[in-house]
Amino acid sequence: MSSELWYVVLVAAVVVERIAELVVSQRNVTWALSQRGAETGRGHYPLMVALHTGLLAACLVEVFATDRPFLPVLGVTMLALVLGAQALRWWCIRVLGRRWNTRVVVIPGRSLVATGPYRWLRHPNYLAVAIEGIALPLVHTAWVTALTFTVLNAVLLLGFRIPTEERALESAAA
Repeated sequence: MSSELWYVVLVAAVVVERIAELVVSQRNVTWALSQRGAETGRGHYPLMVALHTGLLAACLVEVFATDRPFLPVLGVTMLALVLGAQALRWWCIRVLGRRWNTRVVVIPGRSLVATGPYRWLRHPNYLAVAIEGIALPLVHTAWVTALTFTVLNAVLLLGFRIPTEERALESAAA
């Protein structure tokens, strides 16, 4: 099987994983709202969805449109990072339990989670996203996609998402 076909399988597996995330997220949003949770940051959410969808599509488009080579040392290293990012993401989901979702929905009066990866990092899920956004394209040397996603993701996370989450968590704790 060609490296391109293996790469399609990898990206398809990530798509399936993302769909599973969305199922878990929707279930958790429904629960959080039933617990008096409040959603904030709706305005930037479609941009986040578009960026993440674009990442997955652009990985394949760049590899096939520009005939990117597969470099085994780079590809295997980046694959290990992709798998590590997935493990970190699901660790975050497991530790947050029903409080994890892809939106910004917080329940008033709940204390911050300080176990699992949250012992060391304030936003470990976003570290997983950043690693995946660089590593997934570079599995097959799609460096333009890696660079573009990284810059746009940084703008959305640092400019909108993290400040929105911080304000929501602060107001929910008050």
